[in-house]
Amino acid sequence: MHATITLLQAIVLGLVQGFTELFPVSSLGHGVLIPALFGWHNLAAHTNFFLVFLVGTHVGTSIGLLYYYRATWISVFQGFIRQLAQSRTQGVASLWRLNAPGVNPYYRLFVMLLIGTIPVGLVGVVFEHKLRTLFAKPLDAAIFLTVNGFILLFAEYLRTNRGRRVKEKTVNQLSIRNVLFVGGSQILALFAGISRSGVTMVSGLTAGLSHEESANFSFLLATPVILLAGLYKLPSLLGTLGQGVRTQTLIGALCALVGSYISVRFLTRWFTTKTLKPFGIYCLVLGAICIVRFA
Repeated sequence: MHATITLLQAIVLGLVQGFTELFPVSSLGHGVLIPALFGWHNLAAHTNFFLVFLVGTHVGTSIGLLYYYRATWISVFQGFIRQLAQSRTQGVASLWRLNAPGVNPYYRLFVMLLIGTIPVGLVGVVFEHKLRTLFAKPLDAAIFLTVNGFILLFAEYLRTNRGRRVKEKTVNQLSIRNVLFVGGSQILALFAGISRSGVTMVSGLTAGLSHEESANFSFLLATPVILLAGLYKLPSLLGTLGQGVRTQTLIGALCALVGSYISVRFLTRWFTTKTLKPFGIYCLVLGAICIVRFA
């Protein structure tokens, strides 16, 4: 008999995915811990089946992000097209002169997002399944969630000690090395419990960005990664593994879409004046409770 997901589970997990993907508290970690805490053993027992459901919720999350940043993404692709047109007269080499006078800032952002996506894309294709199989267990997720909390708090501690001695940068002032550092940090999020938005924001702060700039760059950087990862595994949902859960997956995806849109609206305002500290404390508390519960 094929496994199934209830409508209640689909709604809860869709909302959890949508919110926790952007809040720096790890969506994958919560995707492991919530079913275990609620005793939803039907999900824990069918790992491949559950991951197929998560594919849909990831696509929903990315659509919510795309909609919120729709004006930015339109400008990014317009910048790419304009720069491509200029290269016909200036030469192909002009496409790589990102600091040259007259380079469209949105084209530069396009290249930065592309470069920042490559490391996690390559590593994810090769190792994601292995990492999920090895570490997607409640106790492992709880431990990594605690580590995530320490990362967030330590980053804020270092930033506080630096004070205002370091002049803050904008995203367009980042070097290629900075972009690779921020983008490459997403690899850590392949471990259940480590937050993608959390580590990219921490990397952005380390590179000199403000909380607001770091958050926006993190969310833009996450959009193609989440969308492409979902689309890459979409055939699994459309195949035999998706039988009996397509309706639930659609509901979960819609909930994730709504959750991601609400959370990105909230967080982009939050980080104009506030920090990562509350999220770090949350991760430490929940992580410690779950370590005791699942040890």
